[in-house]
Amino acid sequence: MTDSLPSNRLVSLDAYRGLTMFLLIAESALVYHAFTDLFSEGTFGAAVVKQFHHHPWNGLRFWDLIQPFFMFIVGVAMPFSLRSRMAKGASWNQAFKHILFRCLLLFLFGTGLHCVYSGKLVWELWNVLTQLSFTILVTFLLMRMPIRTQLIASALLLLLTEIMYRIYDPGAPFVKDQNFGSWMDMVLMGKINPGGGWVTINCIPTAAHTIWGAVCGTLLLSWRDQPRRIIKTFAWVGLGGLIVGYGLDLTGVTPIVKRISTTSFVFASGGWCLLSLAFFYWLVDIKGYRKWAWLFIIVGMNSIFIYLFANILAGWLRDFVHIWNHGFLGALGLGPHALAVTNALFSLAVMCYLSYFLYRKRIFFKI
Repeated sequence: MTDSLPSNRLVSLDAYRGLTMFLLIAESALVYHAFTDLFSEGTFGAAVVKQFHHHPWNGLRFWDLIQPFFMFIVGVAMPFSLRSRMAKGASWNQAFKHILFRCLLLFLFGTGLHCVYSGKLVWELWNVLTQLSFTILVTFLLMRMPIRTQLIASALLLLLTEIMYRIYDPGAPFVKDQNFGSWMDMVLMGKINPGGGWVTINCIPTAAHTIWGAVCGTLLLSWRDQPRRIIKTFAWVGLGGLIVGYGLDLTGVTPIVKRISTTSFVFASGGWCLLSLAFFYWLVDIKGYRKWAWLFIIVGMNSIFIYLFANILAGWLRDFVHIWNHGFLGALGLGPHALAVTNALFSLAVMCYLSYFLYRKRIFFKI
């Protein structure tokens, strides 16, 4: 099966994107929820599974990195996409019109998903696609500028975030549901996020993830014949991001809070993004280990489609699988926890097969 892997692409980026999407659809299949119920509190298994759930507030777990990964990867791909369009004769203005249309669709998909979740028309802006529509547009407008200018712009976005939160409440700027972001949600939507503490203006600081991704994409194109330089640069800068992010948190300057994308969170998660890209580039493109990534690449090739499918139809799919899973395996005496795990894994397998089917038919949904 591996002979059909892409040969003219940055396969490491495909693998990175695909693994991220695989983890996202696994959540929709309730894989992590099922395993959470399988392990007792205080066990090693429970500690591992906890990493696949968002931290309730101040702290950083593995699952808190998935959205930054997604937004960073989109940024890495943008210089490649722009170069491809220009090579086909498109002007910058034509590429900009395409980006505007793409961002509009992402915004509509993101707001529409909240209507699906609520079962009625609502005006909610917390979805990652809605925020991605902003970060892509900002990144594209910066891409023609020197890398130094792009980095300064990302720093200014983080500085703006820090200032807004501290001006709103100098004494306690990062309290859940009582911060500048929650106040802005009241202005924009007349409501705050029920229970989660998420805020719409996360799109401002997390735009840095997409900008940094685009900078990395530009360097990958410019230094393609210098792989060691790429890996060393990404690794050292990524390590620097970890030091700044965790340092701000440990010294009490700014806590790491994913739900409001504090500056410390953006630096720490950005560091992990860079280190992950360096690792995938080294493993896949330099060392040539590609066989393991085949399934992930296929899932990532229809990333927007499978994300929307997982968020809209995963509930129906789980119920459909439940009929056969509980009907056959339940009759064999499997307990409720084991049935929940198998139901989740079967649902995930169906979504992976759907991605494979579309790949085999050469059907790729793009916006």
